[in-house]
Amino acid sequence: MDKKENAPMWKRIAMSFFGVIITGFCIGAFQKANLGADPFTCFVTGIANIFHSTYSVFYLIVTGTLLVGVFFVERHYIGIATLINLFFTGMAADFMKNLLDGFFPAPGMAARIGMMLFGIFGTCLGASVYFTADLGVSAYDAWSLIAAYKYKLLAFRVCRIISDSICVLTGFICHVTIGAGTVITALFMGPVVQWFNTNLSEPFLYGHKLDR
Repeated sequence: MDKKENAPMWKRIAMSFFGVIITGFCIGAFQKANLGADPFTCFVTGIANIFHSTYSVFYLIVTGTLLVGVFFVERHYIGIATLINLFFTGMAADFMKNLLDGFFPAPGMAARIGMMLFGIFGTCLGASVYFTADLGVSAYDAWSLIAAYKYKLLAFRVCRIISDSICVLTGFICHVTIGAGTVITALFMGPVVQWFNTNLSEPFLYGHKLDR
């Protein structure tokens, strides 16, 4: 029997919520630190800047638009976690950004670096918990999977590099800071997420480490 079938549904749903909320908090921290964020955050922030709107509004618009396409092309990537991601990530990001604005109206470099580090490691933790729950992927993640596995355009990692590059370029054009946070998430997010998978997320979900 697939180990996923032995995992309690309440745990998987709770992990999806936790992963999405912590990811949203980290996006808010990235924005306040202003030292660079992950590629999709750069993209959405850039589009929001054009329309002088909030991240949460355009996260919902952009992600919702991508999700409609996923529904018609390869809907099996959509699950409970996909909808949790759609509705709660942007709100959590705006909440954290407003909270940090109140506590740190003009943060120094040390505080900004601290916020960036929280964003990096928190994003990796959130992604690990969210992916391990396995109740669907975000619309942004789904399109790289569709390009790689449905249309077989290129390997998944190449499709993801291309989509991330487009997001970063869009953010740069729209005057979003591209900095250390962007580079570090691009280079090190995969290994850190895997560490969290092995040592935290999978043991929590299944009650023990998985054999590899």
